[in-house]
Amino acid sequence: MALNLTQEHIDRMKAHGERAYPHEGCGLLVGRFDAVTNEKTLVNLVLLENAWTDDVAADLAAADLATHGQETTPVMTKARRYWIDPQDLFETQRQARQDGLAIIGVYHSHPDAEAVPSGCDRDLAWPSYAYIIVSVRHSIAADLQNWQLDDNHQFQPEPMNIVPASAAKDRMPLLSS
Repeated sequence: MALNLTQEHIDRMKAHGERAYPHEGCGLLVGRFDAVTNEKTLVNLVLLENAWTDDVAADLAAADLATHGQETTPVMTKARRYWIDPQDLFETQRQARQDGLAIIGVYHSHPDAEAVPSGCDRDLAWPSYAYIIVSVRHSIAADLQNWQLDDNHQFQPEPMNIVPASAAKDRMPLLSS
């Protein structure tokens, strides 16, 4: 698979990661899956607030305890974790369907860390989604990488095709977020 997106999409993710620093920023990728070409095309980038709270951390720790018989995830903060509010997810999915689109992935930033998925990122990831991670170092976006889960539930790099903005306007209109 590959992800088609514009430079504007990349610039918006980087800027959002910088604004969220020193916390993780996050958002949803809305677009189309093409089964024929085996590509995803990003149409709309929905930037969201990181909804990570102590309650989310406690819920995940309780799920670890129920699943593994022990807590395996250390207590974290917004500086090392993100959470998409289920209401934001629902609203984005509803709007995407109205527009004939789908959620095709997730974006988030890693403050002062590599643009490489963590174990928690892998544990909470869904197959076929694109997972873009922006590395933000000392409040400046330094790197951006795209990942996808393989059949063994391991992240593998997923290529990104940067579509020129002029071509993107003809083939994939940008929606406001």
